[in-house]
Amino acid sequence: MVLSGTQLDGVALVVGSGRGIGQQTAFTLAEAGARVVVFADKDIDPAKESAEESKLYATHPEYQATHFTVNVIDEQGVQEMVDFVVNKFGRIDYAVNGAGIDSGIHKPMADTDIESYDRIQQINSRGMMLCCRAEAAAMRKQSSRSFTTRIGTRDIGRGAIVNIASANSFVGLLGKASYTISKHACLAITKMTGLDHSPEGIRCNAVCPAWVRTPMLDAEFAKNPEVRAQIEAMSPLKRPAECDEVADTVVYLLSPSASFINASHVVIDAALTATVRMH
Repeated sequence: MVLSGTQLDGVALVVGSGRGIGQQTAFTLAEAGARVVVFADKDIDPAKESAEESKLYATHPEYQATHFTVNVIDEQGVQEMVDFVVNKFGRIDYAVNGAGIDSGIHKPMADTDIESYDRIQQINSRGMMLCCRAEAAAMRKQSSRSFTTRIGTRDIGRGAIVNIASANSFVGLLGKASYTISKHACLAITKMTGLDHSPEGIRCNAVCPAWVRTPMLDAEFAKNPEVRAQIEAMSPLKRPAECDEVADTVVYLLSPSASFINASHVVIDAALTATVRMH
């Protein structure tokens, strides 16, 4: 039996949905009943292909999927993306912000490359802020929605946002200052978006996964088998998370079942950050 409150029927925008966590989140949204899913990504070919594939999983009888090219560091481009969704489909009920990068380089703070640092902050921090700002501005103009449960009907607000943060939003990792700083910022953006717009019926939360098995991590495993061994040794469950495990949590936070969860986060790390160290 599916929990009724996790079923969706609105319009979803997923930023960074060409592959990895964003792609699987968009697929799960389609499975959960979203009427529309917009696949937004800087790389349009994967987004276009993913949008088409999502039709295999969709459960809404009138499901529509489309794609949009966006660079999250471009303020005008982010606004155009949000305007596109609102103009074409009338509103944005669910927004997921998953665009992000890591340099893949481990260096102590004293040796941090400023050019790389700036690029990571531009995408991971500024890009997420621009997305949240534009999405919240659109949602505040929408009518509020309600959901009927076994004990009555409750207001579930004008829209919900989930940001893809990281376990590094809470803890450090040796040599990963630029990435860790950017992910701490993601959590602050989440808290302030949810706090500032709660009176307008807009929720914003974050998921904070540790290692996730993405195509990038699989490539790293193939190139460096010792990386897999290291992750298996450090993870309490002896494996990385799967993308769809993260996606399930994202969709729950967007759903009516999470209507009283706001400006908060869910750590998805198999208890890694409950241990003494991450290295």
